Amino acid sequence: MKFLSWKDLEVLAHTRAGPAVSIYMPTNRKGNYEQDPIRLSNLLREAEKRLVEYGLRTPDAGKLLEPARQLLDDAYFWQHQGDGLAIFSASQTFEHYRVPYKFDEMVVVAGGFHIKPLLPLFTEDEVFYVLAVSENHLRLLQCSRYAVRQVTPDEVPSSLAEALQYDQSEKQLQFHSGEQGGGAAIYHGHGISKDYEKDKYLRYFQKVNKGLQEVLKDDRAPLVLAGVDYLHPIYRKANTYRYLMEEGIEGNPDELREEELQQKAWQAVQPYIERRKNEALAQYHEAHSKGLATDWMEDIVLGAVDGRIATLFVTVGMQIWGRFDEQNRTISVYESPQTGAEDLVDLAAVETLTRGGVVYALKPEEMPGSQPAAAILRY
Repeated sequence: MKFLSWKDLEVLAHTRAGPAVSIYMPTNRKGNYEQDPIRLSNLLREAEKRLVEYGLRTPDAGKLLEPARQLLDDAYFWQHQGDGLAIFSASQTFEHYRVPYKFDEMVVVAGGFHIKPLLPLFTEDEVFYVLAVSENHLRLLQCSRYAVRQVTPDEVPSSLAEALQYDQSEKQLQFHSGEQGGGAAIYHGHGISKDYEKDKYLRYFQKVNKGLQEVLKDDRAPLVLAGVDYLHPIYRKANTYRYLMEEGIEGNPDELREEELQQKAWQAVQPYIERRKNEALAQYHEAHSKGLATDWMEDIVLGAVDGRIATLFVTVGMQIWGRFDEQNRTISVYESPQTGAEDLVDLAAVETLTRGGVVYALKPEEMPGSQPAAAILRY
């Protein structure tokens, strides 16, 4: 099962191969996973019903859902879940992702994939990372406030030894025996200096940082470093990820379980997240008084497509169904899902993120107004 990246989200959001089926469900990471395939089976029956209502013949609906049905009897698949499972199926596309986020059950059949439940994984108020580094082990953890899973990418070395395995500079320490007939053995680099140790770890962390940049280059989630105290300044020297938190976790991370690292990291991340969210909400009210904020859906969609939205607030679990005619720049809003309709809030969120804006996925009571979306405009 793949690591869900921003690039994956963007591809899903721009897939227009209706009918497209999006299924979300909670899963059990440990213990009673036997109920999970039963839950998926029920959701697939609902999806098939909606596909027929959409206009597909029953055999065609069954064929579209067959890749998902093949998961039902895969015991290994169900034994290795996160807190939530997202499945996407269309005529030429089938993807599934496990994530550290517990979804409500949902089935959506529309002209494109419904991705708004995934937004908390990419917005400013939910997901963060923990990089746990030691000489012998490295783990990258993707966390939410209540969940964690390991997502260490192949591009990142798993240990100091792996990182420096082919590093030519390691050959500076070579053992040479003395001349024939005697002589003391000597080491080039005798009495390994602290500077050498620092340089060794710096090269290790430069390789780690390079691998992380390949995976997190489009991400804006906070990253918390976990490691013994003397490694923190060395890693910060190698780091180029903009959202590395100043406060880290000190101590040997190899002695801590994933859940313990997640809980310690949350203590560092929570004040940052709350501060950013509260600042953004305050900016909305100030911008509204200047005519630079709106909760009108038509203005939000056009503003998102034009790159004029700096910050977007959306309500998870609420949809506004409609259609955006890009050529004529017109927006139709429907009272309920129709053939070819899409969630306009979904559309606005993806377009905002794509154009460098920030998106907050909020509870209804946190929204700066009564509408499912609200935006701060750049101009």
